[in-house]
Amino acid sequence: MQGAASSFSSIINALFWIFIFFALITPWLKQQELINARLSLIRQIEKKRKSRVIAMIHRQETMSLLGMPIIKYINIEDSEAILRAIRLTPPDMPIDIILHTPGGLVLATEQIAHALIQHKAKVTVFVPHYAMSGGTMLSLAADEIVMDENAVLGPVDPQLGQYPAASIVKVTEEKDKNKIDDETLILADVSKKALKQTKAFVKKVLLAKNYSEEDAERLSQTLTEGRWTHDYPITYEEAKELGLRVSTNVPKEIYALMALYPQNPGTRPSVQYIPLPYKNPKNTNSKNG
Repeated sequence: MQGAASSFSSIINALFWIFIFFALITPWLKQQELINARLSLIRQIEKKRKSRVIAMIHRQETMSLLGMPIIKYINIEDSEAILRAIRLTPPDMPIDIILHTPGGLVLATEQIAHALIQHKAKVTVFVPHYAMSGGTMLSLAADEIVMDENAVLGPVDPQLGQYPAASIVKVTEEKDKNKIDDETLILADVSKKALKQTKAFVKKVLLAKNYSEEDAERLSQTLTEGRWTHDYPITYEEAKELGLRVSTNVPKEIYALMALYPQNPGTRPSVQYIPLPYKNPKNTNSKNG
């Protein structure tokens, strides 16, 4: 009896460790399957469009073991990867960039934008949902911006910490300088430089993309001067009115690719629907009356 109990205990112990092993490896296997599906679809888009496809999709993703969300934005690692992809692309091959981002570091964004305007073949940016701030600056570096009808871009006015540079400058213009602390005056000086630099870079990008001198000056001023809040949504219609080269023919494969970058659902999904396309209902009379 004692031997049977010991054997049973050994089996339970072995099953426990097998369960632990599968619990640890299953998330990794699922992630690898997801990555392979993404790469396969990207390659499918490349073959169809005869281009190099670069996807920069920033979502909250969950760490496999700890279950903690990671918030992503444009950073130096992104610029290194995109510049490497551009170097691997022949000069006469078009580049398609799929953007879904809230923006990020100015340095990284400007590095990517500079590399894009140097590429000789056509550059197309696809925005299926949103490309704000730095994402908009990258869109300006494209020959064509293809947006979903409900997608949005945003202003590219510089931000210093949690404050817009334009607002910091405005404080010094409307308030007696003798009543402003030194730190604010320093921030205002940096803000003026940031506004000037950002406007000059945006204008340079637009001129490189064959916008007229007048349009480049007007657009660079509009997008960087701080006329809107930094999260102001520039819709397709407004982007077109501003004079940006936008269209709305987003290929269906790009929406399929976005579905392979699922948002972290947390403990339960906040949005639910039946994930099937519906046909338009037809008003037909029943033959049976």
